[in-house]
Amino acid sequence: MSDRLDAILADAVPRVCPAAVALIAVDGSVVATAATGELVRYADAAGTLAAERPPVHRDSIFDLASVSKLFTTVVLLSLAEEGRLGLDEPVAAWIPGRDLRITPRRLLTHTAGLPPTRRIDHELPGADHATRMAAMLETPVTHPVGGSYLYSDVGMVIAGRVAELAGGAPLDALVRARITDVLGLPDTGYRPASPSRIAATEWKPERRGPDEHVCVRGEVHDETAYALGGVAGHAGVFATAGDLLAFGEALRLGGGPMLRPESVAEMVRDQGAEGAAFRHGLGVRLGDPGIVGPLGAAAYGHSGFTGTSLVVDPGRRLTVVLLTNAVHPVRGGEGIGELRRAVAAEALRLAAPAL
Repeated sequence: MSDRLDAILADAVPRVCPAAVALIAVDGSVVATAATGELVRYADAAGTLAAERPPVHRDSIFDLASVSKLFTTVVLLSLAEEGRLGLDEPVAAWIPGRDLRITPRRLLTHTAGLPPTRRIDHELPGADHATRMAAMLETPVTHPVGGSYLYSDVGMVIAGRVAELAGGAPLDALVRARITDVLGLPDTGYRPASPSRIAATEWKPERRGPDEHVCVRGEVHDETAYALGGVAGHAGVFATAGDLLAFGEALRLGGGPMLRPESVAEMVRDQGAEGAAFRHGLGVRLGDPGIVGPLGAAAYGHSGFTGTSLVVDPGRRLTVVLLTNAVHPVRGGEGIGELRRAVAAEALRLAAPAL
């Protein structure tokens, strides 16, 4: 195990985030692990310390935020393997009225011309989840379809809905049947049952509950996903570091029981999206310097707004997980990028002998 990884997290907690768990695996074996901090540190946006501050452990659960997009992607690819959808077929086959140029591939590469986000909770404050989803599916195109990369949570919400319609089940059930059950991931999924092992996220007084706690804990942080009932294509999955490592390892090894190797190869192939600071596969970022750091162009993965990331480097036989709650008690803090790069650099050091 790596004392350096302990030191990296200790330097960041609580300066960057109140809690962090990191795992580094080479050839499928964990070579470094560290967990430090408190699952709940603050009681309000002013930084008042909470009366109870349970410690973080390696099996603590975190809101993955946009790392959830990888789960949606795997579900769509598994449905494509079965012939239930085509990556280059118009999504209008499932969502009538959509621009015929919008396809699952363009949704997964953020080239469908859809806006980055939509606060459907503000637009329809009193509506139910189904009404809000229907409105999301009708979001107008705002940029050229098939044009430059424009990161879009809206596009991934639509991708998740396409998966539901093609798969004949809710997205959380598809993720469970096609990913978490087949990989044996007991602590991964949407809408976790109990908050006791979960890291708190942001102070949101609009969600004040009967216990008067307003730092979100045990429900999705993302406002749009919350407005849609906690299950959406762009956010909402919770997991432990160990579960996320197993998911990353399955991708590194060619898909395992989730996907065929050719599907994973297509997922991590440069899809030619222009205008990003990195190359883009299907639902996955290739060589994104913000998360892969010194691992370079061959590494791929995704990050999440809450302070999470998953990185896979097949050439170095390396998988790296970092889970934090950097938005607790408020968003906008500094240092999460530096922490991601530091963990990636330690992974590079540990993987070097395996080359």
